[in-house]
Amino acid sequence: MSTVEERAATPARSATPSRGSVRRRTGRRTRAELALLLGPALTLFALFVLVSIAAAVYYSFFDWNGFGPPSRLVGLANYRKALADPVFRGAVRHNLVFAVLSVAVQLPLTVALALLLNGRLRGRALLRLVAFTPYVLSEAITAVAWLVLLQPGGAVDRGLRSVGLDSLVHQWLADPDLVLYTLFAVSTWKYLGFGIILFLAGLQGVPTELREAAALDGASAWQTTRKVVLPLLGPTVRIWIFLSVIGSLQLFELVWIMTLGGPAGSSATMATYVIDRGFRRYQFGYGSAVAVVLFAVCFVFALAYQRFALRRDTGGALTGRVD
Repeated sequence: MSTVEERAATPARSATPSRGSVRRRTGRRTRAELALLLGPALTLFALFVLVSIAAAVYYSFFDWNGFGPPSRLVGLANYRKALADPVFRGAVRHNLVFAVLSVAVQLPLTVALALLLNGRLRGRALLRLVAFTPYVLSEAITAVAWLVLLQPGGAVDRGLRSVGLDSLVHQWLADPDLVLYTLFAVSTWKYLGFGIILFLAGLQGVPTELREAAALDGASAWQTTRKVVLPLLGPTVRIWIFLSVIGSLQLFELVWIMTLGGPAGSSATMATYVIDRGFRRYQFGYGSAVAVVLFAVCFVFALAYQRFALRRDTGGALTGRVD
């Protein structure tokens, strides 16, 4: 090739963009799109979540009543006081009781009702609506409604007496040995519909062919459910347990409206304890310390559960970048 021809060919080759430059432009465009789409959400998250957490941690080191700037630094005294308070330890125990009862009672009940409502049943749509309706109600409406129903001489007591069950009439919200389980029953009524809808969605992912194959092999309906359906519902069960336990640790509205954590702290939870000490008694520094403890408990549980339970479900969800 002559020198003239080489010079003529050189600009043509340089005009073609290299693969590296294309990747750089694509990467810049992707980062710009992510910044545009995620920027507002991340800004709001940082402002209302991260800044709030940092403020709570800061105030937890002060003996502060909420008036004026905090000035009396006490270090970790608020945390030591919280861990030594028998009322707070009782509140932690109540949250754990709620979490254990949720898994032991609500889980099998929810799965059983979901399996029932997933079958061919007359009026199935209406039954699903009835089961899901309580979840749509706000916690405040639910708490006020059940507070009226459970009053001495209320609808619940009258209903028991009308069928000759006078011995079952109790002070539902005033008995220290009974109030926590009464609140759990109300919570079950409130949130059962959410679990049913969640498991119904999970049942839609169970292939019909597997059930038919099990039936052809001579398996009964119970054997098919136990050996085929329930194992395939494992990811849904693990998600439900996570949501249920986190909700039990953060339980507040139902308890606060119905009992204020009473009588004598027998139904207090960590969240009601925070509000009682922080906003009712103006111990904002101490309340901030308790709030940090509550956040730490939920955060540690979430990390541990993700590591040991949810990892098998999310391990294949994230893939590497394909060039």
